[in-house]
Amino acid sequence: MADFVESWKTGKGHKAARISFATPELLWAVLTAKRWEILKALCGATPVSIREAARRVGRDVKAVHGDVTALLNAGLLDRAEGGGVEFPYEAIKVQFLLQAA
Repeated sequence: MADFVESWKTGKGHKAARISFATPELLWAVLTAKRWEILKALCGATPVSIREAARRVGRDVKAVHGDVTALLNAGLLDRAEGGGVEFPYEAIKVQFLLQAA
């Protein structure tokens, strides 16, 4: 509760967001397995360069750059003030509903 009060008073704190996708197919087009690996590698880490992100996931820098760009555009990664990219959330919750038509 103290963290909440401090965040409320200062306007600082954990970034809360809701990112929606029009369809599950669009979600999976953005959150591919390779991009999910990048998010996992950056979760809880300080900002890193794209080269460092590529090293962490064992992939080519150019390919990771494309995936990072897609994740930035989707709002799942942020550009850090001092350079590099960061995962600004504590967690990701993926939720969708599949029901009979």
